[in-house]
Amino acid sequence: MREIVFDTETTGFSFADGDRLVEIGCVELFNRVETGRTFHAYFCPERVMPPGAFAVHGLSDAFLADKPLFAHGVADLLEFLGDAPLIAHNATFDFGFLNGELERCGQPCIDLARMVDTLVMARTRHPGAKHSLDALCSRYGVDRSHRVLHGALLDAQLLAQVYVELTGGRQIGLGLVAEAVSEASTIAIAAAAPRPVRPPRHFTATQAELQRHAAFLSKIADPLWGPPAS
Repeated sequence: MREIVFDTETTGFSFADGDRLVEIGCVELFNRVETGRTFHAYFCPERVMPPGAFAVHGLSDAFLADKPLFAHGVADLLEFLGDAPLIAHNATFDFGFLNGELERCGQPCIDLARMVDTLVMARTRHPGAKHSLDALCSRYGVDRSHRVLHGALLDAQLLAQVYVELTGGRQIGLGLVAEAVSEASTIAIAAAAPRPVRPPRHFTATQAELQRHAAFLSKIADPLWGPPAS
């Protein structure tokens, strides 16, 4: 099954209040294995970047000034997304901005039935624990040492690894591995040279050994296996 893990960076917390999407990163999974295909784009928000948002992702007004508008890159984005389920951490936030931008440029909104929220999954699986992306990376041993600032593609790549762990870990692929190993073993056994058949070996005590054993037993007083003492 094809799935897309994605993350966004924005100018703030609310599209309805005038904030805009400035970066999106997507990672393609097939049967929960990364295919290597990604989508990444920056967009000019047509507004000033607030200092608080800049401190999170480091995307400045100067950097974004020559980037395309969302409307100019939406076709490539929608082609990459296709009809796959869309996985995000705190997905209602990301879907709010994605659908807000789609509606703004006259495109149909993405059906919320396609939304998979790893934050909800983490709260269900680990109640009472910390559920930030950083905390989940620490829990599952996902290396985030190269993450200094938030970045949409980097965060999507980290989340893809976390999502695999939340949904059962890497063993989901063992079925294919087992089939390959079984086939290889069958081929190896068939190709092996026939081994000589040896007759069974019989190990029986000699008459002298039996006599020595009987003599030893006769020295044991009141043995458990013998008749009761008179």
